[in-house]
Amino acid sequence: MKAMKITKREQGLIRLRIECEDDLWAFARLCVSGRSIGMLGERRDQTTGGQEGGRAKAAERKKMWIRLRIESCEFQTFSDNLRVHGTIEEAQFDIGSYHTHIVELNDEVELTTLTEFPDVDWKLIEESVKSSGRPKVVILVVESDETAMFEVTGRGIREVTTWTMRGGGKYTGAKISESVSSSFFDKIASEASELISLECPLVLCGPGHARERLGPLITRQKKLVATSIGGRAGANEVISEGLAGDVLSEHAMVKETALLEEVWKRISIDGPVAYGKEQIENAISQGAIETLLATADILREDDWSEITSELSEIGAKLVQCSTDHDAGEQLQGMGGAVALLRFKV
Repeated sequence: MKAMKITKREQGLIRLRIECEDDLWAFARLCVSGRSIGMLGERRDQTTGGQEGGRAKAAERKKMWIRLRIESCEFQTFSDNLRVHGTIEEAQFDIGSYHTHIVELNDEVELTTLTEFPDVDWKLIEESVKSSGRPKVVILVVESDETAMFEVTGRGIREVTTWTMRGGGKYTGAKISESVSSSFFDKIASEASELISLECPLVLCGPGHARERLGPLITRQKKLVATSIGGRAGANEVISEGLAGDVLSEHAMVKETALLEEVWKRISIDGPVAYGKEQIENAISQGAIETLLATADILREDDWSEITSELSEIGAKLVQCSTDHDAGEQLQGMGGAVALLRFKV
């Protein structure tokens, strides 16, 4: 897969080509209010409307370069477009009018700021260029009477679909006939094969032996791993414990999850960790932070700029986390930032 491409870079300006969904996630973090975004767009030229031959003539849509002063943006992980709203600063007409840019894959976009981009933005861009284009991974969590499919990208995890056997199984205690069970697994294998592209790595997991029964029915390369539980918790176990090996190891979300698991472990044993803005500021002042993990959005709030600028002075690493996976949601619930420390403070 192609990686995000930087086509122009100057102080206060960057032009990018969007190549995958993870690029859209990263770019959405940069589209903060007050900056400007420029790209090709369309507007109706009202001067071309009116009456023609006794009939109303619609205004023509014209394609042109449009630069907006950003007011807000809308993006959801796993979607293939980003909507950026604002007022027109530069175009052939309609200056000052509201407009929405819809940024999609393969679009080239230019982002500008009146001052300069902070280090956290350049680091996010550079990390995105490095990791952009990694393939999605599908995890099938297989149980005897239920199988759930999850899609994993570099920045999130979502449930795609679930197959449930009705009229029996662990929920009712009823005995499942062999023919019903075989039909159930045949259905999963057939429908899953249609849903999953051949270039997409596949992991089959789950408790018990159901995954081993489904495995031979899906005639493509796959990895089978055992988990202690089913459902979404089983998919999270694959991610947090690295059970899929190299298939997922380079995804940003997996690295974030592993670091956050270490945070939760240290919190449980009162180890060297800091959370909450006050504790983190104190740890920085003592040079104690080894790695700061923070949601990508909180880092773009004004009162965090001084903290992040001091990290390089003490040799600390910054990890900008997504909140579109379970560990990221936990991080957001703890205020959005935690730090692994070199020593207790």
